[in-house]
Amino acid sequence: MTNDPRYTEAKKHVEEVKGFYIHLAIYVIVNLGLFIINALQGDGWWFYWATIGWGIGVLSHAAALFFGSGKWMARWEERKIESYMRQGR
Repeated sequence: MTNDPRYTEAKKHVEEVKGFYIHLAIYVIVNLGLFIINALQGDGWWFYWATIGWGIGVLSHAAALFFGSGKWMARWEERKIESYMRQGR
């Protein structure tokens, strides 16, 4: 089973998704900690700068994982081809 290319690709994808979830969990935990520190200081709000900056990184990671490598576009193209074929064009 480990020689099956589909298995290898699926395993790689699962590892990439796991890496994203770890990234997301660390983002939430660290930013919650920054929020608490900032709230206890009472010295104006600054934590959101780190949250926004790192959030852009998390969104980029998600976009690359779920829409990257042309996978999303390839699936869209396949759906369009099938749609046109069903319509008899």
